[in-house]
Amino acid sequence: MLTERDRAASPGPGTYTALTGVYTIDPAHTTVGFSVRHAMISTIRGRFDRIEGLLLLDGSDPSRSTAYVSLQTDSIDTGTQERDVHLRGPEFFDSATYPLMAFRSTRIVQRGDDEFRLTGSLRIKDIELPLDIDLVFGGAADDVDGQRRVGFEGTATLRRSDWGLTWNTTLEAGGVLVSDKVTLALDISAVRIDPDAAA
Repeated sequence: MLTERDRAASPGPGTYTALTGVYTIDPAHTTVGFSVRHAMISTIRGRFDRIEGLLLLDGSDPSRSTAYVSLQTDSIDTGTQERDVHLRGPEFFDSATYPLMAFRSTRIVQRGDDEFRLTGSLRIKDIELPLDIDLVFGGAADDVDGQRRVGFEGTATLRRSDWGLTWNTTLEAGGVLVSDKVTLALDISAVRIDPDAAA
């Protein structure tokens, strides 16, 4: 997570040029989490622990920037082993058959000084559909190893049934066990790499 000092180094509107480059997502300092209503009364939260991705940032024209992120579906962690086994199974992600979930951007629009709308396609199992992610640029700084880092926080909502994740149970009192609506929360840290390394 970037500190307030790091945030103070964040470029203002139109001054992103120094950020141009290829960045690899740092899984040790990145979180892709989600939340979903359970039994109509509480919220279950979880995350994916194995993440890879590249950001190609064009600071002179942010609209030309692109992003690719993949998650290993069997790395899902909700804090309950029995539930995680169910989620990895054929009624949900079917991780044995579809080990990866992937997002690839197609468009980015700046909506404020440090706010962006990232549009792309999310592939879960064998279904690929559009997804919008609202991003906030968290800042840029050199870390203790002298590596240039950038940070972003993002949110998105989706209906899991659109991607074929339809398993549910009807409750006796009415409603369903698991909400169709899923909220994603992203906290991304990425490190700039030598352009030749991305070839």
